[in-house]
Amino acid sequence: MQKQTIHKPEELMQVIPISNGRQLNLSRPLVMGILNVTPDSFSDGGRFNKVDKAVEHALHMQQDGADIIDIGGESTRPGARPVAEEDELNRVIPVIQRLRDLSDIPLSIDTYKSGVASAALDAGVDLVNDISGLRFDTNMIGLVAKRKVPVIIMHMQGSPREMQVNPHYTDCVAEIIEFFRQRIALCAKHGIDKTKIILDPGIGFGKRLSDNIDILNRFEEFTHLGPPVLVAASRKSFIGMLHDSDKEPDERLGGSISAAVLGVMKGGAIVRTHDVPQTVEALKLLQAVREAT
Repeated sequence: MQKQTIHKPEELMQVIPISNGRQLNLSRPLVMGILNVTPDSFSDGGRFNKVDKAVEHALHMQQDGADIIDIGGESTRPGARPVAEEDELNRVIPVIQRLRDLSDIPLSIDTYKSGVASAALDAGVDLVNDISGLRFDTNMIGLVAKRKVPVIIMHMQGSPREMQVNPHYTDCVAEIIEFFRQRIALCAKHGIDKTKIILDPGIGFGKRLSDNIDILNRFEEFTHLGPPVLVAASRKSFIGMLHDSDKEPDERLGGSISAAVLGVMKGGAIVRTHDVPQTVEALKLLQAVREAT
């Protein structure tokens, strides 16, 4: 049976142009598959840190319905130590080159280093996903402006190594929104159009359990800023805090799907996930219900 996507006549289709005439069409929520080519990521470290395995996994995610593949060569789990730029390049560039030979699926590079981002863009990546919100490397904002590529700006309190050491907010959501306003204004000064920006509130990055719940509960407030908003809660530790269990991160599927659906129901445009087929299935059901109303 042929798959069909129904669009309401009044639906406004937001599109983000990327390279080679391709685009990200946000008329439905998109799924970003996570590809960690690291030995120490919190959930799947070491599983895909060989080129062949990484490429195979990425192609499987594409077959399962992923719209974007997000490639990272440095773990950003709580307590993680920084990785040398050369090591990060050696991890990600061969994977990007091989994938670009085999597929035209949009690729994102998960890095806060401008040198890694530049090499990744040269190798065929389409988006930059910067967990520092363009803060850690002062050359990153200029690179994004010059290359005219979409950028994901994430909020994080502190750095990965110490971000979970007593994070504190008076009003987490309001403070993240103010951070985004400042970042959007800075991007404008550097010639980065608002249509090239994607926002990520940074669930789990320098946040308490109550902050993560507040972000999901008030997720629609981020959408009022204009740019599309990314939902990135997949397998994160706050899910385990809510469920009294000794399960490993890759067993947090139920909470991950719940967070994804909640975020999309409140305006999220892209879901970043380890569990692509299950997330695709959940979002297709949500889309069907939306279109039936």
